Amino acid sequence: MSWVSDYKYTWLQTLAMNVIKHGYRLPRHIAFVMDGNRRYANSQHIRKIEGHSKGFDKLADCLRWCLDIGIREVTTFAFSIENFKRSEEEVTGLLDLAREKFSKLLLEGPKLKEHGVRIRVIGNISLLPDDLQKLISQTMLETETNDKLFLNVAFSYTSRDEITHSIEEILRHGDGMHEDDISERLMDECLYSRHSPPPDLLFRTSGETRISDFLMWQLSSTVLYFTKILWPEITIWNFLAGIFTYQRDSLHMSSFKTQERLKRAAVSRNSNFYAEHVQNFLHRLDIYRRDILLKWSYL
Repeated sequence: MSWVSDYKYTWLQTLAMNVIKHGYRLPRHIAFVMDGNRRYANSQHIRKIEGHSKGFDKLADCLRWCLDIGIREVTTFAFSIENFKRSEEEVTGLLDLAREKFSKLLLEGPKLKEHGVRIRVIGNISLLPDDLQKLISQTMLETETNDKLFLNVAFSYTSRDEITHSIEEILRHGDGMHEDDISERLMDECLYSRHSPPPDLLFRTSGETRISDFLMWQLSSTVLYFTKILWPEITIWNFLAGIFTYQRDSLHMSSFKTQERLKRAAVSRNSNFYAEHVQNFLHRLDIYRRDILLKWSYL
């Protein structure tokens, strides 16, 4: 199964897509918590890893829907650091599935370039086996010039680890930084998601109404949408229902979001964020992170 499916729309689905596409406002960035793969496997009497594989196939459909409706960025919670606590059999199966899918991605370079899909893996990649670090870094470098759809795969990720890592980056690379340089905006810029806007819509399946340590720093003005459908069973109608919910709620949130943007701009102006030494630090951080990818790609 490709990372971007060749989904075939019915005429009614095409009509609904066009209606939603030309509605009040589309989210620029959607985050998916792909929950319910194991429960789906149990309901179908198949192995858990087959449920996770079906979940990946559904992600490929969702990416097609996002591309066709005009959404620019998708972040998906693929593997939590907490998942390492699951049974050895399931963890091994998930890591093997990741190897299979990232290997396939490397073979799909021309197709991803055609669709303009850039893959960015956010998470503590150093916790993964060396061969998987290599595959992940190669896929990120292979797609880094694509710019139509950004797919952020949260793999070996928790939000608490991301925030901790952000602080560690400032301490490790912040030569010449001062106490007054530390600000909310600087923390934003040191997260794994440094180059992504906050999600406009968080979409979680399976009936759970929890955030589960996912993007907690980034969700202050995000519309939350929860549905009881299990992730492998999600349909385009569930997807469009989530988009419609965002469009409806954004009517009421527009003034709040405007105030949030003005507040963030004021905080940045009143801090040292735009000082030359702070911008130099962020530039060094970008270079360091890319150098790490290059090192891993040659493991």
